[in-house]
Amino acid sequence: MVKSLFPKLRIVARGNVLKVLGDTEETERFEDHVETMRKHVERYNSLSDEDILDIVKGRKTKAESVKDVVVYSISGRPIKSRSANQQKLVDLFGSCDMVFAEGPAGTGKTYLSIALAVKSLKEKSAKKIILSRPAVEAGEKLGFLPGDMKDKIDPYLQPLYDALEDMLPPQKLQEMMDKRIIQIAPLAFMRGRTLSDAVVILDEAQNTTPAQIRMFLTRMGWNTKMVITGDLTQVDLPRGQRSGLSEALELLSDIEGIGFVKMEKKDIVRHKLVTRIVNAYERADKGLAEPHDEVVSTEATPKTTTETT
Repeated sequence: MVKSLFPKLRIVARGNVLKVLGDTEETERFEDHVETMRKHVERYNSLSDEDILDIVKGRKTKAESVKDVVVYSISGRPIKSRSANQQKLVDLFGSCDMVFAEGPAGTGKTYLSIALAVKSLKEKSAKKIILSRPAVEAGEKLGFLPGDMKDKIDPYLQPLYDALEDMLPPQKLQEMMDKRIIQIAPLAFMRGRTLSDAVVILDEAQNTTPAQIRMFLTRMGWNTKMVITGDLTQVDLPRGQRSGLSEALELLSDIEGIGFVKMEKKDIVRHKLVTRIVNAYERADKGLAEPHDEVVSTEATPKTTTETT
């Protein structure tokens, strides 16, 4: 297709190298367009026949016409905010150095935060991404896990890998992790570090203790943005242990430069059943019984009283 759009040039492809022969002016025009195509692929992770035609004709591609996109997935799908609170998270990330995003499962807290971090890396406003999670089991005791340290902590960090794999090509992601441009580590390994020139995300912060989250928040260095996400309805800490996220939200609510987003059920972007499940558990947490339970309770009381009399 590219050959047909530049009939005056002789173009030969050898692997990832293009050799071009022809008029100097036409060759320079070709080189400019190919560079534009390369940048398009780098930014949008896609390049269709239609995109090539639009670039050569000097028109905007379909991807460029879409507004408010944070980043593009490896399939070329635009990743952007899908609710008012998600947009608030995007806006606060731009205006605040530290943002707390709290809300129920499925509201896109982690996924959108990682998308914002990847965008910062691509735009070179950050030199690295650091993702962390407390290694707390969700109600199950898994025992000793086999393998080295990475093998032991990987199961806890898999949701972070999933999001990154959706936004960066596998080879590129592996290269960035090997060079420690992207670092994924459990919260326990944060003590003593100063995190500068980075986007730092703490996921599942509801499972931190007050001491842990205090330690994490004070790791912040120069030119660093922090995003702390969590859901206070899914605390997996031992009974009686207060969540560090809950305490941090209370203590830091009036601090200038820190942004807060409270996600709600309407922000849930997973399967529609997730919203219904969240609603059901909310009713249970508030102690609201089902109608048939109330009837049974009402009938039982007078009967018991009569027998006692």
